[in-house]
Amino acid sequence: MKTETELKAQVSNAIQILRAIAETIRELKEVPSGTLYAQLMGQMDLATYQRVIDTLKGAKVIEETPASLLRWIA
Repeated sequence: MKTETELKAQVSNAIQILRAIAETIRELKEVPSGTLYAQLMGQMDLATYQRVIDTLKGAKVIEETPASLLRWIA
């Protein structure tokens, strides 16, 4: 079981990752999902990347087209 300090650090890291990816998409306006993941694949696995994208879509700050283009909408 994780300590409270470890849990807080993990949550903080997750928020930083979400923020960084959201800011990247916001600055680019739109980006192919595969291109973005190719730039991040050394930092996270595909499952983690997809959870981040799903979280941002759920927050309604990005949308993903059928052609996997990520577009900032917030």
